[in-house]
Amino acid sequence: MNIVFMGTPAFAVPSLAKLYEAGHDISLVVTQPDRPGNRGKVIMSPVKSFAVEHGLAVSQPERLRRDHAAVEQIRACSPDMIVVAAFGQILPKDVLDIPRYGCINVHGSLLPKYRGASPMHCAILNGETVTGVTIMRMEEGLDTGDMISSAELDITGKDLLQVSSELSDLGADLLIQTIREIEQGTAVYTKQDDALSTYAPMIHKADGLTDFSEPAEVLERKARAFIEWPTLHSYLGGQIVKFYKVSATEYGSSDAEPGTILEINNNNFIVKCGKGALVIQEVQMQGKRRMSAGDFLRGSHLRIGDRFDSL
Repeated sequence: MNIVFMGTPAFAVPSLAKLYEAGHDISLVVTQPDRPGNRGKVIMSPVKSFAVEHGLAVSQPERLRRDHAAVEQIRACSPDMIVVAAFGQILPKDVLDIPRYGCINVHGSLLPKYRGASPMHCAILNGETVTGVTIMRMEEGLDTGDMISSAELDITGKDLLQVSSELSDLGADLLIQTIREIEQGTAVYTKQDDALSTYAPMIHKADGLTDFSEPAEVLERKARAFIEWPTLHSYLGGQIVKFYKVSATEYGSSDAEPGTILEINNNNFIVKCGKGALVIQEVQMQGKRRMSAGDFLRGSHLRIGDRFDSL
């Protein structure tokens, strides 16, 4: 099948790789523009890296909706299907109408739950034990199209990097199976129940700022959801501290304010929360490398009674 693929982050790469390995003709890969990195280095998306490595044509419109030339480049490919996986832009109707088999999307949730930009984050934040991936037919609404197939994944205790990696592989396998069913005319299209839908909004840097008046179990889920970005973080003595590995625990009564260090051990330290306490096991101090709490403690002057704040 002649396919135009649209995707950007690492989540999308297994889907593109599976399409390539299955022998589909990837006539064009559409991805987000290169971004500036540290020291002037230009960083291409993981999807573009795969495309370049495998000699695939690449288009990088800043805004596909406003880029007539990019739309015409897609049209010129005469694709049978457009496959989308975490592209990062909403497709306009003139693109949705191009392929004869339509546009399908690899979405990281069990629709209609968690439509939107951060389905995997929200599944972790809300304490879900199971999420999944859905292959859906795209329409003009935000993740509102008919569902074609889905697969579940147990995410108990997993962080975003683990969930994203496992779902991306699961989605890639499901994608190949679903395309085969579409070609054979055996695919079943199921309308979503809008009454059951939930929304997964964009994640912002401020979402990672720790409010220790929240329950410890909420902060533990935030640490797992935000491990890649913006990272659960707070301030100590005016310097930012990022928390990478934490666990919630019950703790005896204490009159200390939330954010106060209650206990210091060889390999962790414990911080008072609105309910329970947070055991900090892996951190990164401003200007330092990421390290175990034990290494951090050996090089710091942290004391019981010190308090994290939000500046």
